Amino acid sequence: MDEKNLARVHGGLPQLVAELKAGAIDRREFLRLTTLVGLSAGAAYALAGKSTGEHFVPQASAATPKKGGDVRVSMRVLDLKNPRSYSWVFAANIGRQVLEYLTKTGHDNVTRPYLLEGWSSSDDLKTWTLKIRKGVKWNNGEELVADHVIWNISRWLDESVGSSVLGLMKGYMLEEYETGEKNDKGEAVKSTRLWADNAIEKADDHTVVLNCKSPQVAIPEHLFHYPASIMHPSSEGVFEPGAIGTGPFTLEEVEVGKKAVLKARSDYWGDGPFLDSVTVIDHGDDAAAGMNAMISKQADLMHEASTTQYAALNAQPHLNLYQVSTAQTAGARMKVGSKAFSDPRVRKAMRLAIDTDKVLKVSHLGLGSAAEHHHVCPIQPDYFKLDFMKQDIPAAKALLAEAGFPDGFDTEIACQKDPAWELLSVQAMVEMWKQIGVNVKINVMPGAQYWENWKKVDFGYTRWTHRPLAVMLLPLAYRSGVPWNESDFANEKFDDLLGKAEGTLDIKERQMIMKQMQEIMQEEGPIIQAVWRAVFTFADKRLNGFSMHPTSYMFMNDWWVA
Repeated sequence: MDEKNLARVHGGLPQLVAELKAGAIDRREFLRLTTLVGLSAGAAYALAGKSTGEHFVPQASAATPKKGGDVRVSMRVLDLKNPRSYSWVFAANIGRQVLEYLTKTGHDNVTRPYLLEGWSSSDDLKTWTLKIRKGVKWNNGEELVADHVIWNISRWLDESVGSSVLGLMKGYMLEEYETGEKNDKGEAVKSTRLWADNAIEKADDHTVVLNCKSPQVAIPEHLFHYPASIMHPSSEGVFEPGAIGTGPFTLEEVEVGKKAVLKARSDYWGDGPFLDSVTVIDHGDDAAAGMNAMISKQADLMHEASTTQYAALNAQPHLNLYQVSTAQTAGARMKVGSKAFSDPRVRKAMRLAIDTDKVLKVSHLGLGSAAEHHHVCPIQPDYFKLDFMKQDIPAAKALLAEAGFPDGFDTEIACQKDPAWELLSVQAMVEMWKQIGVNVKINVMPGAQYWENWKKVDFGYTRWTHRPLAVMLLPLAYRSGVPWNESDFANEKFDDLLGKAEGTLDIKERQMIMKQMQEIMQEEGPIIQAVWRAVFTFADKRLNGFSMHPTSYMFMNDWWVA
């Protein structure tokens, strides 16, 4: 494709090709950015090969998939009724087999059309045209059309629904306004609404246009955020057995804390499914239960394996190991309005007390890398390399004294019993906080209880999954006033920089913006973040078509059994 034709797709594409040839960006970032602004994945891979002299071919299946068979997955089964409010990947891994997404970010972190057949953006990244794939059928026989998509997007952006998608899209699709009401402190109550009447437009039955308030580079990736599944309007937002979906399976049965049963559709519009059914079995917080099910061949796949299970599972001849480098992590989150953590000097002192390398070794067998307390990962292209934030006990004590805690203080942290690496991380950090006079009691909760309370506790250890870009993660967790901002962190400069980063296509410019945001997080931010995880799991060798996704997503229509 020549420069003239590239510019017709998007005005920034010729510059991206030039930057790849010059070595200013790497192939991974080139593929991500060119596909985000509307170039097909095939064309992007071809251009990458032409520009670098390398040849890339899609991976071929080692064997022809066979029809029939059943697979059992060891994974938590929580309440699935409201996909908009999912806070856990394992819930989405059940839901996504029935309720699909407009886009799909693959194992290579490249985002492709899915329920969409494609998209295009204006050169200023403010107008995005979404083309809905024709011939996609719901399991009730209806065709997917623009009205269905608009209904879903509108619900994501409805503040009363409480979806974390609002956190991603607030900066470019919404505006704040005063409701006319006052809170108990006499302050004006604010809410959000679409920033313009034409923010979401129906061009025809298979075309939706998003007219954004500000530039946004990552809309296709936002459409694959796991609470952004496409539901049928007749569902009224409720997902239950018998639900209407476009996916390869139907939900036949669900019992919270026990199991969920998925049955294959015979009339699926896409590829597969090859299996007859998938049964998800919840083995609870006991890591030994899931491990024993795998060893005794009562389960074929684990959602993720724990470091405490690694040696035993790796010794089993009937199991294969799957692993991938990710931006998965967890952070010890401090509520900024709580008595103990309201002063940013205290929050920084808690970070300076931590030897992140030791936490990684103790909790995760050293698999992964030490983190830097700002929640931007080195594998994300928008990461800026700062001087590493090392343990400094004297500096931490001095900050506590300045903040009025010369002798430290006592507090409590909530964390989950399972997976085991999370509790191990917390235990390691508790010993380090003792060195600065901060005595932390650990409140170990069952997983289900933790996820019911994760946004309520003053101090909690919360797992965050992988996102391909930092500008996908930071809006979810740290933008002021969004549903998943568990720390209540609100920093006007951070929000302004975030808006600029979201609308910046040039990766070097975005990294310089990110540098400032990372510095704010290290100085004033609400988290102590010690580890980036290398994620792994095990599957029975009879299972084919499975591979480990960086976000631990499962695509069961690809699976088949020998």
